[in-house]
Amino acid sequence: MSSASQEQTVPDAQPDSWAEQQAREGTFYFNKQRLKVLHGSSDEAASFQFENEDHTLGNALRYVIMKDPRVEFCGYSIPHPSEAKMNLRIQSWDGASVYDILEDGLKNLMDLCDVVTEKFTAARNEFNEKNGAMDTN
Repeated sequence: MSSASQEQTVPDAQPDSWAEQQAREGTFYFNKQRLKVLHGSSDEAASFQFENEDHTLGNALRYVIMKDPRVEFCGYSIPHPSEAKMNLRIQSWDGASVYDILEDGLKNLMDLCDVVTEKFTAARNEFNEKNGAMDTN
């Protein structure tokens, strides 16, 4: 019996979650690193490359990291418009670790997003109450 005759066609099952859908489309990784340190980096100055990111994360992360007093320079670039990659460069003052600065910047950006979500939800609910709309939680 040939291997072709042993194959069975199984219809694609509907994904159980958004994450599974993204994994099938190749835009979400479970086991692949989406961040790498580029060659020539040190503890005080490093370049990072983010896979599948663009100006949305780049500009927001640059803004948050530049608020850190340990940072001398932070900038980002998109190497080429046809590649889904974003490069981020961080340089620190007085030997501060750029790895700690990046981690703190990511945490601070997540906290900022949480605050925006909370304020938006509260304002939407207040608007809906005033205008007799249904709650959309």
